[in-house]
Amino acid sequence: MLAITKASLRSTFRSPSAVVFSIAFPLIFILVFGFLSSGGNINVNVAMDEKSDTSNIVYKAIRQIPGFKFIQADSAKIKSELSKGRIVALINIQKTNNPQSPYSINLVSSEAANPQNVQLIKSILNSVIGKINEASFPHAQTIAVVNNTVQKVPGRVYRTIDFILPGQMGFSLLSAGVFGVAFLFFNLRQQLVLKRFYATPIRRLYIILGEALSRVTFQLITAVIIIGIGHFAFKFTLVHGWETFASIMVLSFIALVLFMGFGFIVSGVAKSESTIPPLANLFTLPQFLLAGTFFSIDNFPTWMQPFCKMLPLTHFNNAMRDIAFEGNSLLESWGDISILFIWIVVVYAVAFKIFKWE
Repeated sequence: MLAITKASLRSTFRSPSAVVFSIAFPLIFILVFGFLSSGGNINVNVAMDEKSDTSNIVYKAIRQIPGFKFIQADSAKIKSELSKGRIVALINIQKTNNPQSPYSINLVSSEAANPQNVQLIKSILNSVIGKINEASFPHAQTIAVVNNTVQKVPGRVYRTIDFILPGQMGFSLLSAGVFGVAFLFFNLRQQLVLKRFYATPIRRLYIILGEALSRVTFQLITAVIIIGIGHFAFKFTLVHGWETFASIMVLSFIALVLFMGFGFIVSGVAKSESTIPPLANLFTLPQFLLAGTFFSIDNFPTWMQPFCKMLPLTHFNNAMRDIAFEGNSLLESWGDISILFIWIVVVYAVAFKIFKWE
């Protein structure tokens, strides 16, 4: 088994396609996004302060702004999300004693939020107030004033790389797991290598494990490279240092085992080498686009989001971002990880039924 692992690993490192798709391609995205932006949040999520005056025209107009997504939760949850940058700003509308500006709007944000998004919120609020003035209060100075001073709550700086790198890690693992395993075992079967292995005293399980271990070793080396470049070159957040890194490696191992199962299914179903790419893309393409790899699934229509949340890559991305940026342990991310294990059981049950030696 170890001899098969060593030989297969050597051949993987000699494969240009394996190196490009597993290391080079994800690194290109990381470098591009790393150089384009040093920080930023992804969605303009806001929340209303529970002490806000909601019985006025300003509040009703703000609630109808299409660019704002209002988060509903208790005050402790809102404060936690605000400190993490998931909520860009907390909006507080208060009545004043000034007849020329009856209401004031105060914003609370955090260091984790993109300052450009905070400024965007202020600009949108001023625009809405201007329209209210023109329509209903032409003789008043203004119906409301947005306070230029934004209160800041403590928060960890959230950079674009903190969102992009986990997605590219998932991209790398999924590509290698599906395409790499599918092509590998199909070619071994077509060239009768598997059949010859099967004729030797080695057990069939060890043949599979040997090839699988080589893929796992290669991809974990890839994960180390990606995380290392992201952390040291672009300040990718590892909250607890080596402890967080170790948790990410365990999570990557679990995800890779799952994605390799898809590869076994494709290699068993494919009738020729030319049918592997379209079959593999049935598993990979929807996840690349819909699993939060490049942008948050919150950007999709509400009716589509339940489907996005069913995809295994979604749960890998969510768990990795929670572990890396929020400092969650594997146990605290068990909700996402348990879904990965459910997928593993289902996928390998199918793979076991359709895997072929000849």
